[in-house]
Amino acid sequence: MRLLIYIHSLENGGAERVVANLANHWVALGWDITLVTVASRARDFYALDPAVRRIALDLPGNRRNVLAGFWRTARRVHALRRVLRAVRPDVALSAMHTANVVLALAARGMARLRTIGSEHNFPPKSPMGIIWETLRRHAYGRLDAVVALTQECAAWLAAHSLARKILVIPNPVSWPLAQHVPHVDPAALCGAGRRIVLGVGRLSAEKNFAALIAVFARLAPAHPDWDLVIVGDGPLRAELAAQARALGLQDRVLLPGSVGNVGDWYARADLYAMSSHFEGFPNTLVEAMAYGLPAVSFDCDTGPRDIIRHQIDGLLVAAGDAGALHGELDRLMRDAALRSAFASRAVEARQRFSIIRISHMWEDLFSARPQSATPRQSPASVADSPR
Repeated sequence: MRLLIYIHSLENGGAERVVANLANHWVALGWDITLVTVASRARDFYALDPAVRRIALDLPGNRRNVLAGFWRTARRVHALRRVLRAVRPDVALSAMHTANVVLALAARGMARLRTIGSEHNFPPKSPMGIIWETLRRHAYGRLDAVVALTQECAAWLAAHSLARKILVIPNPVSWPLAQHVPHVDPAALCGAGRRIVLGVGRLSAEKNFAALIAVFARLAPAHPDWDLVIVGDGPLRAELAAQARALGLQDRVLLPGSVGNVGDWYARADLYAMSSHFEGFPNTLVEAMAYGLPAVSFDCDTGPRDIIRHQIDGLLVAAGDAGALHGELDRLMRDAALRSAFASRAVEARQRFSIIRISHMWEDLFSARPQSATPRQSPASVADSPR
């Protein structure tokens, strides 16, 4: 199989980690893998197997106006088209909405090329503006298939795009996680014997870590041996640190930043918490459970309800209900036996979302016959959801 993967960058992010893991998995199987990014290699956070052919278009640019955005997109389409002609892959796979549109335009007229786009967010929660929404609606009809992470996303795409074939394939989890720089040792920040509630993600508004800190502030007096650690970086880091200081919790709310050894932090923690306003498919939640962490999460759109099996390996609470989040965290922090029972089932995520299982779903799609222009298919799963 000669596969080309196109994504904006390999910076620290969920979709980027999935792409890197799948590329490394497939190249280890002997596939010919080319990974193309818009951004330069200097911005790479994830490491690739040396056998993966790496091409960086190095065509960055910030949105200034509609005309500049049109020109920037046209340059990316032209550059990717040149790469497609040079590499001549059997399949071209893109990740995230703008990359999907660029691939659809770049591959026009290449009848032998199978093109597949993949959505990594829930589109209603990440509106792009009328121009990109219109481009997505029509460009998805040029792709042979579009992959969604959840049935909710697939249903939205069926209603709001012209995609001919829509399938559901969740993200895989790798366990244990590979390590790379920067390496931050949990023992350097977390005192021996301290119990840890862990959150992981970009420190941005959609992750709603301010609510998690506020909930922990209410829990802290009753649980003096527990700390909250939020691993990640982003625009709200200073604001979250200031919130912790204002609550007098600067020694119990730890923000170690972005780390390349996040597996060590999952292994050190006792409980995982997710307070997001919305998700696409939260990789960190699957990873935490693969490391045996019981989890409490808002039942936000989309993903947590596809990952946590309520009252089996974790707990779901109504989206945005801080009181319910407080109550369920308090319940688990008090009950070591319940944490242990949930943890014993949480590790099943290693098989439920294993990279081998998810890779087979992709491979079935890659080998499927191209879909004709009509009739249009309803959303479907390549395989049963790994529940």
